[in-house]
Amino acid sequence: MKGIDVILLPLAAALVIIGAHVTWTQGVVVSYPIFMLAVALLLWFKYRKTQLNEKTAAPEQRLKKKKRQR
Repeated sequence: MKGIDVILLPLAAALVIIGAHVTWTQGVVVSYPIFMLAVALLLWFKYRKTQLNEKTAAPEQRLKKKKRQR
């Protein structure tokens, strides 16, 4: 894992905690962008993890995936 992968997941978790606090103190409308940023970071983390797994997969597995997609 690279440095960005190590940072994405804890940053997303921190934003969820901050978003919950802002929701309680200021309301849902103010905290909505914070939650959306947390979700975007989680999706980015998942995308990077999937790309890494595809790069390290054996060539036979890649061929099987391509045949299934057709």
